[in-house]
Amino acid sequence: MGNESNTSCDNIDDNVIPKSYRYALMSIYTIVLIGGIISMSLMINNIKFNACSVTTTAVLNLIMVHILFLLTVPFRLYFYAAGEWHLGPNFCKVVSAMILAHMYLAFIFYVIILVIRYHDFFRSSKQVFYRRLHAVGASAAVWGLILIVVVPLTAVKYGSSTDSNTTTSDNQCFNFGGVFDEEHAVAVLNYMLSALIIILTLALGCCQMCILWCVYRTHRAMIFSQQEFWAQIKSIFFMLAIIVCFVPYNAFRIYYVSHFNANLQVKNEIALAVTTFSCFDMLTFIGIGSFRPCDSICCVP
Repeated sequence: MGNESNTSCDNIDDNVIPKSYRYALMSIYTIVLIGGIISMSLMINNIKFNACSVTTTAVLNLIMVHILFLLTVPFRLYFYAAGEWHLGPNFCKVVSAMILAHMYLAFIFYVIILVIRYHDFFRSSKQVFYRRLHAVGASAAVWGLILIVVVPLTAVKYGSSTDSNTTTSDNQCFNFGGVFDEEHAVAVLNYMLSALIIILTLALGCCQMCILWCVYRTHRAMIFSQQEFWAQIKSIFFMLAIIVCFVPYNAFRIYYVSHFNANLQVKNEIALAVTTFSCFDMLTFIGIGSFRPCDSICCVP
């Protein structure tokens, strides 16, 4: 009788997140955890010796966002390996919310870094002291807003539906998607956030292409020997991190929210996991910097 009960539970778990999906998610998050730790360690060491610009402040914020998310990854691995969640519904909400918080916060700091670099490209004079103060002030404002507004709202509202399909059960987690059918305002907010990310990415991409054209028009045949060009290559890799990790998921999320069902929820977990590959961003920037040793990846020309 006990064996039949256990088998039944296993089938229910597999219906929520099939084993094949769980194994795929375990593989993704294991790679992200190991690669993310290596990436953050190397980047922190690199910044320690190259704290030469205001962009460093934004990069440090980005690193902090990655680290906070990576702290929750072992708990995701535990759930996907065991197929059950025994750490309580409140902690489930924290771990579940962190992956979305990671995506949105990483995007915010990517945008800040790119805007700083674009602004400095078009500005002839630089007031480094004031720019650093502004960066510290902006960072404090962002984190203050998160702690004072976002965290309390998330704690109260995230996963607060009482429907059994939208809340975590005693042995399941990350199953909050049904709220889109129950609360129209939540669905609208998700549409707006996803659309905003896509639109801002298009705008930043156009600006980056314009800057590259300006650099090419100025230097032409000598472009590969110009520090200005390599600085823009680094900006392109910030753009690529957004385009590869965030834009596809947010395009999918619009469809997911409007056509929510159990099958899509499982696929959403896979798509959402792909966004965490942004934790590898620092490895890319360190690699680019190795080709130009005199030009720190944090420096803005």
